[in-house]
Amino acid sequence: MSKPSKPFWEGVRDVSPLLPGVLPFAVITGATALDAGLSAEAALAMAVAIFAGAAQLATVQLVESGAMPWVIVATALLINLRFVMYSASLAPHFAHVPPLGRWPLAYLLTDQAYALSMARFHHRPEEPGAHKPWYYLGTGVTMWVAWLVGNLAGVAFGGRVPEGLGLQFAIPLTFLALLVPLLHDRPTLLAALVGGATAAAGDGLPFNLGLVLGAVAGIAAGLLAESRRTERPTP
Repeated sequence: MSKPSKPFWEGVRDVSPLLPGVLPFAVITGATALDAGLSAEAALAMAVAIFAGAAQLATVQLVESGAMPWVIVATALLINLRFVMYSASLAPHFAHVPPLGRWPLAYLLTDQAYALSMARFHHRPEEPGAHKPWYYLGTGVTMWVAWLVGNLAGVAFGGRVPEGLGLQFAIPLTFLALLVPLLHDRPTLLAALVGGATAAAGDGLPFNLGLVLGAVAGIAAGLLAESRRTERPTP
């Protein structure tokens, strides 16, 4: 890795506008854990260990309902399957990083860090490979700090967060802000449309299967469109 200062702080800068949408999500997650009967220490430990909002909320709800431990673990893993696809996409950009150095990169993987990093790598193909992990770390570390601060606030306020604030709307708006810059060609646009439509159609399926089906369908549609584009003969 090269000097970290510039790309790292560029990552911090780029992810900062997304924090107003992430912090309410984190506050809700921390407050929900406390309302479910977890101690403040357990709620914060879960935020550090899982560091994934959807999986964290699902875990809290299953713990509250008295689900078996294997069901809780399987559900969290299923919800987080998208990170396997993210990792496969990022792997070529971090191939030069030593194996031990990839562990913190894997831990800090979030939707925001992935989307911003892939958008930067696409628009800056000439950027030295040694800069890439530092930019990614800038986004990931900032997200991690914001997530823990938000969870801490949720635990501190408990159930005193007014429902009328409509904080839940900040979550989909954040993901929409991440999605738009990545729609740079026809295959990615088709993948987004098919994936979104499939996930919406599967809303209500148990264990958030609609999200997984949407991801698989979107990837399949994007790969099909990309293969047809590359097979098209040039004039």
